[in-house]
Amino acid sequence: MTDQRTGKGQLIAGHILSGLVILFLLFDAGLKLVSPETAIKYTPPGLGWPLDVPTMTMLATLLLIPTLLYIWPRTAILGAILITGYLGGAIATHVRIGSPLFSHCLFGVYLGLMLWGGLWLRDPRLRALIPLRAGASA
Repeated sequence: MTDQRTGKGQLIAGHILSGLVILFLLFDAGLKLVSPETAIKYTPPGLGWPLDVPTMTMLATLLLIPTLLYIWPRTAILGAILITGYLGGAIATHVRIGSPLFSHCLFGVYLGLMLWGGLWLRDPRLRALIPLRAGASA
C-alpha cells in the first residue's frame, strides 16, 4: 500500500498550478461575459464559430461552470473532466484551421497538464486512482 499523505511542498505546488489555471480560465470566461465585443475583436477569424454575443456568452458559460466546479474541492475532479472536454474542443478547432502547433494547438494540452497536475498534487484521492511509481513492483 502506498502512502497517500500530501506533503506541504506538494500541496503548495498543487495550489499554485491549479491557481494559475483557474485565473486564466476565469479571465477567459469573464472577458467573454463582461465584454463579448472585446473577445470577438481578439478572436482569430476562421475558427468556424459565429463571432457574436450569444456565442461568446454560451462559450463563457460552458467554461465558467466547470471552472467553478474545479475550484470547490468536493467537485474538483468533475470540474477537471468537464474542462478537459472544453479544452479538447479548443484543440480540435485550432487543428482544423491549421493554427501553429506549439503555440495554439497544444496550448489546451499545456493547460490540461497543469489542471490535472495541480489536482493530482493536492488531492490524495486522485493520486490513489492514478499512482505514479518510480519502480515497477507488483
